[in-house]
Amino acid sequence: MAAEITYAELRFKAESSGPNTDNPAAPEGKPTPQRSNLSLPKMLVSLLIFLLLAIIFCIAFIIFFQKYSQLLKEKKTLKESTQKHTELECKRSNSSRKDKVWSCCPKNWTSFSSYCYFYPTGAKSWAESAERCSGMDAHLVVITSKEEQDFITENMNIKTAYYVGLSDPQGQRHWQWVDQTPYNESATFWHPNEPSDKDEHCVMLNYRPLLQQWGWNDARCELLQGSVCEMVNIYL
Repeated sequence: MAAEITYAELRFKAESSGPNTDNPAAPEGKPTPQRSNLSLPKMLVSLLIFLLLAIIFCIAFIIFFQKYSQLLKEKKTLKESTQKHTELECKRSNSSRKDKVWSCCPKNWTSFSSYCYFYPTGAKSWAESAERCSGMDAHLVVITSKEEQDFITENMNIKTAYYVGLSDPQGQRHWQWVDQTPYNESATFWHPNEPSDKDEHCVMLNYRPLLQQWGWNDARCELLQGSVCEMVNIYL
């Protein structure tokens, strides 16, 4: 009896000495995959975008500054060329208008018939010459008679050409005066064989020594030449 009890106790102890389930070993976990480092490429892309925007801004600023400087220069030039007509030179008017006794031109302008004429200094293109005259409340000269042209040329330098207010804006040989005066074929003063070039759309007045006379000559509008401005007399 005692032997059976002893055997039972040994068997129980042997069974109980098996694996310890009270503190099982922690299962081996799977290795955590490493995340790719995406922050560096994102920083590079952001930096490139920033640099691109900075370059675009610099280019835009340079273009704006150049245009602004050019605008200021043109405004200054126009202001310098503009005369305020604060001083007038007057003579008794021959006009039939009884309420207007005096016929006046701005100082340093010359008077002929009912018009005043001025010869600006400095060579300009046709468009710039027209703008300069407009800034003086005038326009490029419109010549409608031989007497008028003879008077104008009395004050001209024979070595200089002068733009007049006649042009062919459409390039179709349809000549037009700047003040909308009708172009009269019978009152034109072209040099012989002029106009001569379909690509020359503006008209200048120049002197030809061989002919010993002043006359009209078509020319490219971008050429820098002298000019003559004209305005109606101021009546007081």
